[in-house]
Amino acid sequence: MTAQEQKHPQYNTDRKIVFSLLEQEATEYNLVELARLKIRYRGFPGAKDIQNDLEKILQIWGYTDETLFEKTRQIHATGQIYRRKKTDQEDWI
Repeated sequence: MTAQEQKHPQYNTDRKIVFSLLEQEATEYNLVELARLKIRYRGFPGAKDIQNDLEKILQIWGYTDETLFEKTRQIHATGQIYRRKKTDQEDWI
């Protein structure tokens, strides 16, 4: 980590999610989590390992940023994705 790179306050939690996504398939929930993390780390000056892994997951699952966000907008339109897991919190920051 260089002097200009920052550590994101959610890094440790997000790193675990990214490792999990690397081992799983592109379910609706996992797609939404990937999109959430892509948004969180977009333009963030650090966490390059997470950013690189998010790109790798996109490629493995056959998505681009555009197709991922299109798909997850459809998923969110149902309004059910985070209600399925009662312990999840929506933390877009």
